[in-house]
Amino acid sequence: MNKYVLMVSLVALLTACGEKSEQAAAPADAPKTAQQVAAPAAAAAQGNDKAALVEQAKGAVQALGGTLKGELEAAMKAGGPVEAMNICHTKAPEIAKAVSAEKGMEISRVSLKNRNPEMGAANEWQVAVLNDFEAKKAAGEDPATMAYAEVVDKEFRFMKAIPTGAVCLKCHGTDLNPEVTAKLTELYPQDKATGYKEGDLRGAFVVVKQLTQ
Repeated sequence: MNKYVLMVSLVALLTACGEKSEQAAAPADAPKTAQQVAAPAAAAAQGNDKAALVEQAKGAVQALGGTLKGELEAAMKAGGPVEAMNICHTKAPEIAKAVSAEKGMEISRVSLKNRNPEMGAANEWQVAVLNDFEAKKAAGEDPATMAYAEVVDKEFRFMKAIPTGAVCLKCHGTDLNPEVTAKLTELYPQDKATGYKEGDLRGAFVVVKQLTQ
């Protein structure tokens, strides 16, 4: 092969390599397709869909309620109501924070008769929902079925009523053991969460999530 033929071959080879490189790089610089543009929007819409958010909130409530119930049952077996109050005082806020981080939603418990300020006091809209729950209960509705969900100013809000069960009366009822009363005074000097009867509305789980466009 003479020098001219060799040079032409080399030029052709380099040109071909350059074309392949440009072709390989083209997709990165090419305009996004309609499908590529729509995908993030669809994901955002799904994340902001109220029905989907309600299901996520229910999952968060179940996670908090289920974990806390297991801790309380173990404490009741180990040391009775006094030990269970220690769990509510120390572990309940920790469990709520862990579930909030896991679910990407802020979850807490509130009541018109608050006990643990670390779990959060009811704000204006939460008080309104709790009063609505009380009105529905007075009209004969079962607190166990009550829930509220709304999106206000890019904020998803969900509340699930907490009915008072028989076991709750050991710490929230009207006829408390003196040891329980003493422990309540020690842990919660401003406690208002007593005097309940079975079936009363004791408060609600609250789930809040900030939404994006």
